[in-house]
Amino acid sequence: MGGCSQLLVLLLVSSLPPLSRADVSCRGTDGRDGEAGSPGRGGWPGVKGEKGEPAMTAAGPRTPGDLLRLKGETGSRGPQGSAGPKGFQGNLGAFGHRGPPGPPGLGAQSSSSGQASQQEARSAFSAVRTENSYPPYNQVVTFQRTEVNKPADFNAATGYFTCRVPGIYYFTFHSWAKVSLCLRIASEALDQKPGFCDYNANSDQVLSGGVVLQLAAGQRVWLESFRDQQTDKDARDVRDKQIIFNGFLLFSGPV
Repeated sequence: MGGCSQLLVLLLVSSLPPLSRADVSCRGTDGRDGEAGSPGRGGWPGVKGEKGEPAMTAAGPRTPGDLLRLKGETGSRGPQGSAGPKGFQGNLGAFGHRGPPGPPGLGAQSSSSGQASQQEARSAFSAVRTENSYPPYNQVVTFQRTEVNKPADFNAATGYFTCRVPGIYYFTFHSWAKVSLCLRIASEALDQKPGFCDYNANSDQVLSGGVVLQLAAGQRVWLESFRDQQTDKDARDVRDKQIIFNGFLLFSGPV
């Protein structure tokens, strides 16, 4: 049995073809280029480069002032844009520090003619007549009291206002009675006296009138009653009546 196995191996070995030597001079064909791969991801930003050299000209390197002079001409101004929306109101700020006191004002001065200075250029009065008797025709209306009289340019007992400060004044009156009444404002500065009347039977009579006057120093203004369509019975009336006469300086100035 063992002799048979060895004989079989010898037969197989003897049946193999003889080994041949490879030819080293043989060469294969070149392969093709491979396909391009997909783009890679972006890399990190590079570091900042160094500052370059100044610009060079025929005369040498340029300075920053030279570069500014190379700036182009200013273009024409463009059209104005539309206004934007109004912003919100800001919060109120804190109070500031109190400022120093101002210099003292000039003292009051009077001119050689004795007229009042601008600091004294003020005048106002309000007089009230409470007398129940009918004011006599074509006579100055007098008054029982004054509510305001600064600085005493009006005389209630005589009914005259005497101008102390030249300027423009406003005078007005209001009356209330149970009988027809006519009143007018009179002055030496008027060529004609503006008159006012009210006729309304069987009810209270309310009458008002006013005038603006330019007065010189010393000129007077007063209120007086006059007759128009009143009856003798009206002139004898002794029921309650009230007349208020007002006047004040609007602004001073030479006439």
